[in-house]
Amino acid sequence: MRKKIVAGNWKCNTNLQEGVQLAKKVNELVAKEGADDVVVVLGTPFTHLTKVVETVDTDVIGVSAQNCAAEPKGAFTGEISAEMVKSTGAEYVILGHSERREYFGETSETLNKKLALALENNLTPIYCCGEPLEIREAGTQNDFVKKQMEETVFQLSANDFKKLVIAYEPIWAIGTGKTATSEQAQEIHAFIRSIIAEKFGNEVAQEISILYGGSCKPSNAKELFTNEDVDGGLIGGASLKAEDFLGIINGF
Repeated sequence: MRKKIVAGNWKCNTNLQEGVQLAKKVNELVAKEGADDVVVVLGTPFTHLTKVVETVDTDVIGVSAQNCAAEPKGAFTGEISAEMVKSTGAEYVILGHSERREYFGETSETLNKKLALALENNLTPIYCCGEPLEIREAGTQNDFVKKQMEETVFQLSANDFKKLVIAYEPIWAIGTGKTATSEQAQEIHAFIRSIIAEKFGNEVAQEISILYGGSCKPSNAKELFTNEDVDGGLIGGASLKAEDFLGIINGF
């Protein structure tokens, strides 16, 4: 059975005190009303990691960084290494998010370094892939996503690849109010699983959780999550409201 996962990505939101209160509220709601078979992850700013780990019941809620450095240590002012992330008690790290690629110039070469360091430090990478609007409108999204994966996660061994979570982001549906239809989500998720099977075999493909990462809300979570190949969500704005986040968690 693949894991059902709902991961929040707080992005550059909440100060430390607000973040701790949000994490506390999510923890309370999940403990009382959350689905027992769903893995819940909070992707917080670096500044929040240690306090959020201390605040939540880590048997119920996992904690994730939103990025890590491409180098293990050294004279890289402002960078946070995978080892530093691990030392906070965090278990996950989001890598390859479209905003990191677009605004900070992250390349496949950079991501390969980050993936290796994350795995070396026993962090679970939540690896993001997905296409912008012009690619979707051209109908070449499958080729685009396949190339993203071939240049990065398909460079890993099957054993390391099995440690990942994949998050598909329709970039055209993030923060735009647009949402992929349930059919569009299933189609691309099924395609991703098929190319994983081609590369690593069907057994590996059936073990990997693939999350949907585009404008998922309590109102559409159930429809999205009923798809055979959609194993949960990487949630942006709705993860900043504990009740909305719970509604998504209970969308299965």
